[in-house]
Amino acid sequence: MAVTFTRKQRLLTAAEFGRVFAEQKLRSVDNSLTLLAAPNNVGHPRLGLAIAKKQVRRAVDRNRCKRVIRDSFRHHADQLPAIDIVVLARSELVRTDKRQLHDKLARHWLRLNKRWQQSKPNNP
Repeated sequence: MAVTFTRKQRLLTAAEFGRVFAEQKLRSVDNSLTLLAAPNNVGHPRLGLAIAKKQVRRAVDRNRCKRVIRDSFRHHADQLPAIDIVVLARSELVRTDKRQLHDKLARHWLRLNKRWQQSKPNNP
């Protein structure tokens, strides 16, 4: 389990985000979040956040959401495959408290992992 959210765990450039949007293979959606994922070749999962001001108006709320998402990712990164994940906010995110958001994210990480395993071809 990572102690911090390091630079190597982040999607840093517009090109990296764009690749996930263009090549997405997995998606996990609920009323608060949309997670898009694409395979990467760096050998570990990476996270990008796209929490739009249009969806979460107040900066304090956007920052809280991003902090909780990063924390949840750090705790689940060792269970995720080598994929790049972009988290997008939906309108209900602002009405979700910290505990609910942690629970929702845990389900999203599990769902992405399960779908990744199912999408891989069976090797004899």
